[in-house]
Amino acid sequence: MVLMDYEPSAQGQESYILCADCGTVISSANGAGLCVGCLRNSIDITEGIPKEASLMFCRGCERWSSPPTAWVNAQPESRELLALCLKKISRPLQKVRLIDAAFIWTEPHSRRIKIKITIQKEVLANTVLQQTFVLVFVVHTGQCPACTKLAAKNTWKATVQVRQKVTHKRTFLWLEQLILKHNAHKDTININEKRDGLDFFYSERNSAIKMVEFLAGVVPCRVKSSEQLISSEKQSNTANYKFTYSVEIVPVCKDDLVCLPSSQAKSWGNITPLTICSRVGNSMHLLDPMTLQQTDVTAPVYWRGPFEALATVTDLVEFVVLDIEPSGPVRGKYVLADAQVTRTTPTNAENDQDGMGDDGTFHTRTHLGAILQPGDTVLGYHLTKSNFNSDHYESLDAGRIPDVILVRKTYPNRRRKARPRNWKLRSIAKEAEDVTDGANTLGRGALGRRGGVDQKNVERDYELFLRDLEEDKEMRAAVNLYRHDEIKKDADGDMEMDAAPAKPGSGMRGGKQRRGKAAAAMEVEEDLQGVQDADGSEADDEEEDFPEIGVDELLEHFEEMGMTDELEGGEEVN
Repeated sequence: MVLMDYEPSAQGQESYILCADCGTVISSANGAGLCVGCLRNSIDITEGIPKEASLMFCRGCERWSSPPTAWVNAQPESRELLALCLKKISRPLQKVRLIDAAFIWTEPHSRRIKIKITIQKEVLANTVLQQTFVLVFVVHTGQCPACTKLAAKNTWKATVQVRQKVTHKRTFLWLEQLILKHNAHKDTININEKRDGLDFFYSERNSAIKMVEFLAGVVPCRVKSSEQLISSEKQSNTANYKFTYSVEIVPVCKDDLVCLPSSQAKSWGNITPLTICSRVGNSMHLLDPMTLQQTDVTAPVYWRGPFEALATVTDLVEFVVLDIEPSGPVRGKYVLADAQVTRTTPTNAENDQDGMGDDGTFHTRTHLGAILQPGDTVLGYHLTKSNFNSDHYESLDAGRIPDVILVRKTYPNRRRKARPRNWKLRSIAKEAEDVTDGANTLGRGALGRRGGVDQKNVERDYELFLRDLEEDKEMRAAVNLYRHDEIKKDADGDMEMDAAPAKPGSGMRGGKQRRGKAAAAMEVEEDLQGVQDADGSEADDEEEDFPEIGVDELLEHFEEMGMTDELEGGEEVN
């Protein structure tokens, strides 16, 4: 027997070699014959990948340029901004494998964005090298094409001309709140005031079409469009046009008195020709206060046979309810009732021996039977003392025309107190038409910015609009009301606003200096009614059912939206 030494098998044992550069022991499986350090020093897998690049940032709209022509919104250190930065080096990254990318914090004012990028690449046979480097972007500020057009003048491509041939601006004050609530003005580059309405300017035609569709959904109107050729190029068969859309709103507003032609009244459900407009949405709602019969008039139906209002809210007269008795029919919130009223202030007509004359007691029917009580004050049209220039009204049977048509309840005692409201509205403050240097053209939003008499009329219309919001819950639900916290109590326990001066040019308030507690409301009260006691004193008794707006109907956090506070609904949207 021969004794032999045990020699283990070479299979399964790893052999080692020395690095060709530094002599470090490495595995023989390394086909490059170099250690990791020497391999990184001799081979750079980041070669061809730029270490610096630039980004374009628009200060106007705060968007980033995404070549070739797009501009995108991206927050700092967001995924969108990271994808935009990596897109700048997308072609060189196609040759390597992207492992990780992350932002490195830099000072915000440094105008530098740093990204730490980790990549891998196979350099030799079965040899994969991983490397990390820092990519620096220099932020250059400029203007995107949209902001460039906005900064220049007369660069609009489409305009929407909204018109209503009436003597007041209450419809446009209502439209302003609807536009703000639905953010329909986000693409508008300018708003100009005209004599009978507003002009909205847009840089794109599609934005103008969206505004036209929005207006058609909230008010009854008709639309006409036209286009004007600005330039054309025959070689490329291209042309540049400017588009104009004319939107005409029906000249009938809420609480207006309407006298329909007899033929139209018969075709619309045989309604009485003498009606009042109870509500205006995308169609008009006409109500017969004597029978509670209603009819809806859409825009196409109206423009086939247009008619105008017989009397407006400026013709309303105050009456005092002496007696009221419901007579049976009830339709929704309307209750038909027989009422006995008299005027609060006699006219200059000749009085009889009792001192009443033609302004004595009037018997009429009204749709306000659910809310009127003896002693209440109500606004209505005094048809006996009115003279209308209307052929349709003259054709009516005189025996069937009521002496008085009651429209809505009013609260004169509370109005004379002129207490400030605990709510406010937003406003669109835009450039006005025909603005002269040094002229006082401040007004409410985009309305009443011509100054002078027109501004005073808008102040009156705005006060009436605020009263409509207080007294009409359905109308109030369609707009956004914001909570006003700057209210304090005086020595008598009444509520009054903070005495801080208003900022000039701030929104719907028009930058007017505050002239005391709700001075504008007092002026409106004097212009509309001029009613006071014989000795000059005001009534002290307030109406118990005065419509107060609850806190649950108001929106909070108004200051966080970047708006300026102002008295009773005069804020400018920054």
